[in-house]
Amino acid sequence: MRLSLVQMNSKTASRDENVERACAFVDEAAKRRPDLVVLPEFFNVEYFPQYRDYRYMDYAETDDGYTQTRMKEKARQHGIHILSTIFEMARPGFYYDTAMLIGPEGQIVGKYRKVHPAAYLSLEKIYFRGGSTFPVFRVGDWTVGISTCYDNLFPESCRCLMLNGAELILAPYATPVSDPWENFLTTRALENGVFLAACNHVGREGDWVMSGRSMIIDPLGKILLQAGGELEQINSADLDREAVIQARRRFLLARDRRPDAYGAITKATEELHG
Repeated sequence: MRLSLVQMNSKTASRDENVERACAFVDEAAKRRPDLVVLPEFFNVEYFPQYRDYRYMDYAETDDGYTQTRMKEKARQHGIHILSTIFEMARPGFYYDTAMLIGPEGQIVGKYRKVHPAAYLSLEKIYFRGGSTFPVFRVGDWTVGISTCYDNLFPESCRCLMLNGAELILAPYATPVSDPWENFLTTRALENGVFLAACNHVGREGDWVMSGRSMIIDPLGKILLQAGGELEQINSADLDREAVIQARRRFLLARDRRPDAYGAITKATEELHG
């Protein structure tokens, strides 16, 4: 698989401009003939959950709104998959941070709703609820999962994706945090024997300066490529599924798991004792 990450800045209150700039990045990435292009979390708007203001609810869109309509057109134009994450209004009163996988015929072939809305630095929980499942999707011969931003601080997220069959985990991001960015993401890749691709915003958005440093990590936890922390850019890499097979033969974590011994993970908080 050839994978391209679009690291970009999103301008304040400029959805249409941001979307058209993303379209231009997709056009540029398409010259490299990728199978899949990944855009950052909430690429179509500035990272609004750094503020408490319910007027930002107006940023929510449906899956057939302006943003995804344009992304569907680009996927169809270039015959590629695109991962496009928006603030979704599923129906009135039901809002999510939703990564949508758009197929080469311009159709949405899968959705992942962020399970862990962030309450670290940001205020995501006042805008949208969390999803509750970790689906996987087919992209060519690959099985692909999605783990959005704060989700990756919970090892259970990527582990569930691996157990559901993921060989590649896509991680759309919107964060100013640059440390310990590499540490936990390389660990998520290694402990699950998966490729992991993190795609972040870059530059100033509101009061935050997004940290960039988008990267692709191999199944042994090695960073294959990494963007800088200041500039918009496209990064691409060819991924080989054989690397997943070899990593899982070297570290037999799936064999040695003991789910029968992990009951504390799913206990109610009140059942846990000191």
